[in-house]
Amino acid sequence: MKKTILISGGAGFIGSHVVRRFVNKYPDYHIYNIDVLTYAGNLENLKDVEDYENYTFLRGDITDENFVKTIFNEYKFSSVIHLAAESHVDRSIADPLAFAKTNILGTMVLLNAAKQCWNNSMENKLFYHISTDEVYGTLDSTGLFTEKTPYDPNSPYSASKASSDHFVRAYGETYKLPFIISNCSNNYGSYQFPEKLIPLFINNILNNQSLPVYGDGNYTRDWLYVTDHADAIDLVFHKGKVNDTYNIGGFNEWKNIDLVRLLCRIMDEKLNKSEEKSSKKLITFVKDRPGHDLRYAIDASKVQKELGWNPSVTFEEGLEKTIDWYLGNKEWLEHVISGEYQTYYEKQYNN
Repeated sequence: MKKTILISGGAGFIGSHVVRRFVNKYPDYHIYNIDVLTYAGNLENLKDVEDYENYTFLRGDITDENFVKTIFNEYKFSSVIHLAAESHVDRSIADPLAFAKTNILGTMVLLNAAKQCWNNSMENKLFYHISTDEVYGTLDSTGLFTEKTPYDPNSPYSASKASSDHFVRAYGETYKLPFIISNCSNNYGSYQFPEKLIPLFINNILNNQSLPVYGDGNYTRDWLYVTDHADAIDLVFHKGKVNDTYNIGGFNEWKNIDLVRLLCRIMDEKLNKSEEKSSKKLITFVKDRPGHDLRYAIDASKVQKELGWNPSVTFEEGLEKTIDWYLGNKEWLEHVISGEYQTYYEKQYNN
């Protein structure tokens, strides 16, 4: 059955990988990408598919109710894959209202438009909402997040995503809107804006700048290679149980400081740096951020057992692939690092 799929945030990091996968893998689908092109949205991420007949870019804001209603009425989307979001915790601390607007109101605008467009028939329709493991709060040294873990968000970002999850479920319960939610762990890979840890530190090493590590560096995260996440999204979209939730993780926990040291070692090898000039000397411990969650770790056994998904690469393999991509795409890095980002970076880390 031919599908018309609206992917929100498709010019962003994860979104561009999902758009590319669906455009290439499903030529009978038509993929519509809505993105407002904020600092992290970049059409250079999709140059390889921009001229495909089954791909259309729609520049617009998901919080613009009239625009969203108009495109739903015009293109009659049969499904939504909702990835558009403000996602950087540090920015959410500095500007929580921006996160409430995009992540909560934007999700509601999309939900309302889908409800109104699909009101006559919900058959073969799906609103697939991509969320985060951060909605579950923090773990101590043991345990894993499951789909049944109570929500306990601790940052404005995670609170905004938790709220959007609740609204998706509420529309499913109240209006019978078919939905699926997936909660993923930290993604890494190509095309990620260099405010997140891995591309930020790659760029800083290339420019001999400090590597700012929060607190004692012992905060622990589960890391997921972005193309593995796109693969999981594909499976959940096509085979997942409607009105259900799936946790997607990499089974791959790393303390921040251990990750940074591994990154430094691989970068030193790639750049032929001696021990005396090792990138590890750039590591600087900085003041911790407020409400910093100690540990995230996802139990992804449900998506494994039900849909047969597994990560395709080890973290070391994925990290090396990621580093190789950034080293081979320095022009992309230069293009995305704007004056606005530099101002933000100085404000955030020079303490």
